[in-house]
Amino acid sequence: MKKQFQWFQRSWKKIVTAAVFLIAFCAALWWANTGWPGYTVTPTTGIEYETARVLEVLEDNTQVDDAIEGFRRGSTQLRLELLTGRYQGDEVVLTNYYSALYNVDVREGDRVIVRIDTVGVNEYQVSIYNYDRTALLFAFVAIFAAALVLIGGMQGLRAFLGLAFTFVSVVFLVVPLTLRGLPSVPLTIALVAVTSIVSFYLLGGWQPKTVGAALGCLCGVCLAALFGAAASALVHITAYQMDEAEALMLTQSENGLRMRGLFLSGVLIAALGAVMDIAMSVASAMDEVKTKRPDMSMGELFRSGMRVGRDATGTMANTLVLAVAGSSFNMMVLIYSYRVSFTQLMNTDFVAVELIRSIAGSLGIIMAVPCVAAITAALLCHQKRGETPPPPARKKKKN
Repeated sequence: MKKQFQWFQRSWKKIVTAAVFLIAFCAALWWANTGWPGYTVTPTTGIEYETARVLEVLEDNTQVDDAIEGFRRGSTQLRLELLTGRYQGDEVVLTNYYSALYNVDVREGDRVIVRIDTVGVNEYQVSIYNYDRTALLFAFVAIFAAALVLIGGMQGLRAFLGLAFTFVSVVFLVVPLTLRGLPSVPLTIALVAVTSIVSFYLLGGWQPKTVGAALGCLCGVCLAALFGAAASALVHITAYQMDEAEALMLTQSENGLRMRGLFLSGVLIAALGAVMDIAMSVASAMDEVKTKRPDMSMGELFRSGMRVGRDATGTMANTLVLAVAGSSFNMMVLIYSYRVSFTQLMNTDFVAVELIRSIAGSLGIIMAVPCVAAITAALLCHQKRGETPPPPARKKKKN
């Protein structure tokens, strides 16, 4: 009991700070996600998506079409049982159509997601929407978390908690606040600051290397934001040139969405992971060097951090550029198939968007290195350390 009391005396400030932060974060989540008009479902109208199980394939009128790489075309007649929703337990018979783009191929016992269109009291129409992937997707996340904890131990668990915090912040805080009309770029920069601090604190506590990594990460992302803003203004690229622009414009009548900053916010969020990676790599290496060589000056430590950063920037920049290229691979194949001219290609909105996104993110990685090196060197050289024990005396060799 005495040890527990002593631990509480030493840690009460951290506990109070963490509690205040969690309360404020939960309050922000609650405010951001309340007050939205919901979709109205009445006894006579409404569209709902529920889970169903295939009880029986009554008819199979499909055939393999080699023109679409062996996919099936035609239709099947299915008997389904609705497993969720207000019509739970009902059995329905429907026709499932197959095409090149819509090909939900199911068998007896499979679970699917169905769309239910209510047209009157206990009158509704059911159609196949998609496979039920929910359980599998959660299983993939569980496998990832288990691998992270198995390989990384407690550090892996802390890393997963940081990832979960970042995901919740983006999806349930930044997105709804952007839809409320708040400017997305300041929101994203605030997200970068908060998630960097939380993630690095979970990984290493409050120490010079984590503080340096967090501040350097914020500096790198802010510099990437400045370049992205300048570049998009010079080449006249905004969210209005992106594929989702038309659909987003339709939602503006229902909320105060500001579209101009969405493109830049996407750039910053995409770059955040790689910038955090290199920031922690540089700061951790500098902390290790300082531990082994306590007598190193700030300049020497800074140069060591820069050498580590230079080796890492190439692979990190490749990671970001290849991630963007991979997400746009289908579009690149389509453009190449049209044999467009160089002039036409370089002046399409798609190329400009992806090029600015890649370069801005890569610049964030590159500029984070000197920022992290400078801040971490200053913090490590000015921290209050305990007296370093003298090195053990060497025994003189007897002649």
